Order: sequence, then structure tokens, then C-alpha cells
Amino acid sequence: MAENSGINDNHGVVLSVENDHITRDRPTSATKPNHESGSRISIPFMKKVSPRLRVSAAFMQKLIAELLGTYILIFAGCASVLTNLNYESAVGLVGISMVWGLAVMTLVYTVGHVSGAHFNPSVTISFAIYKRFPWNQVPAYILAQVLGSTLASGTLRLIFNGHENQFFGTMPAGSDLQAFVMEFIITFFLLFIISGVCTDSRAVGQLGGFVVGSTVLLNVLFAGPITGASMNPARTLGPAIIHSKYKGLWIYMIAPVLGGISGASAYNVLRLPDKPVPEITEPKSFLTESKKITTPTDECENVKKSLIR
Repeated sequence: MAENSGINDNHGVVLSVENDHITRDRPTSATKPNHESGSRISIPFMKKVSPRLRVSAAFMQKLIAELLGTYILIFAGCASVLTNLNYESAVGLVGISMVWGLAVMTLVYTVGHVSGAHFNPSVTISFAIYKRFPWNQVPAYILAQVLGSTLASGTLRLIFNGHENQFFGTMPAGSDLQAFVMEFIITFFLLFIISGVCTDSRAVGQLGGFVVGSTVLLNVLFAGPITGASMNPARTLGPAIIHSKYKGLWIYMIAPVLGGISGASAYNVLRLPDKPVPEITEPKSFLTESKKITTPTDECENVKKSLIR
């Protein structure tokens, strides 16, 4: 493929895969055997690809997981909001809260091992600040999250059309200051808890998805009627783009990010010193830890060993 593109256009872009890395670069020259003379001649169609332009397959999987995960989260959560608006409050506040919480929980267990299950620029930025996520991947993650949210919102706009086409985004119910403080606090709660259950070796990591999903459910229960309980700039931006409604958008872009950074900072105070974990504590999980059963034979052997000593 590279050879054909090079012959037809000396200024084309060459795509190659090397060691699971997809790369592209401007072609310049390469060698091709001369069958008549046995020597090698130079043809300007290809060169060694620059390492700076390499994109690993594993990183592409992470971006796809973030895009699909955010799509599913926004589609399910906002669909519950639309169903409640269009069908005489059939879902209710408790039902909407449960949908958001269950969606987060199931997605954490589904793709958490692939991408970390951020689905939220506040999470991505907070992790990057405390060196738990590489900064050079932050823009791509945020782009995937916003794209997933926008696609989900567009899908819902197509499904709920006509008289059912209602805005399912987030807007302040009261003053901007009230909304800002509320979004700051609930995102603080979210990142404080995520930092505890997902980044500390002492925590019961197997319950991370359940705990994070429960936190989202709790926040939506008491903050949903006030701000929509976004906690997520991508959650607000997607519906706003589709419906072209940007009232109070700055609140949902700034408050969750600041609240998330503050929540991660607060838990960082409780984190163990930078020492090897076995020297400080032995992490335990009631899901994996098993007790050793001592039989009478084992007890006799222990007694014999003690007598010999």
C-alpha cells in the first residue's frame, strides 16, 4: 500500500504499523532493488517513520472505551430524564438517580480495566494533576468524552422528536452562585471518594464500581432538582451543543473541575507516605482474603516442632 501511494504521489502520507504502533509521516525516499545491475537505487516514496507520530493500539482502545462508555452513560441517564418529562413523571427523581448510579457502576466494571473508566474531564484532569494519569493523554481523553456525550445527545434528539423534543441538559434552577457552589461540592464528594476507593492500595478495590455508582446516585438525589447534578463538563456540554442552549454553561465547565481537583487534593492529605506498601501496611479485601483452616494433624505437627526446638 505504501509503495503504490508513493509512486502515484510523492507528497502523500504513508501509514505503517510497527510493533503495534500505527504511524504516519511524509514520504521522502527509500531503496528498491535494481534487478538488472544487482544494486539498490533510491526511490522517493517512503522513509522511516518518526517516533513522535506513533499511536499505539492500546491507546486507541482506551479512547474507544472512553467514547463508548461516555455514550452509554449519557444516553441512559438523559433518556431517564426525557422519559420522566414526557410520560407524566413515570421515572421520578429516585428512578433517575438510580439510572445514573447503575450506569456508572456497570461501566466501571466493564471498561475500568481498559481505560480507567473516567467518562468525565474532571476525573481526567484531577488524576493528571496528581500524576496518576499522563498529561499528554488528557486532551485525547477529554475529546473522546465530549464526543461520546454529543453523539448520545444527538441520538436522543432523533428518538424523542416532535412534541417530545425537550431539553435534557443541566441548567441552574436558582441563582448562578447557588449552582456553582452545589456543583463544586458534589464533584468534591465524587473525586474524594474515587481517590479513596480507586487509587489507594489500602481500599477494597473490588467494590470501587459499586461505591462510585452509589456516590453518583446520592449526589443526584439531593442536587438534581437544583442544578441537574452534572459533576461532569462533558455531560452538560453534549446536550447544550445539540439543543444550542448555553445558559449557565460556564458554571458546569468550571465548578466541577475545581471541585474535582479539591476533592482529590483533600484525599491526598490522607494518603500514605511515598514508601513501599508492604513496609507500611498489608492491603486486605474481604472478597479475596481466605482464612487458613487448621486441622488436628497440623496442630500435632506444630507441637512436635516446638518440642524439638
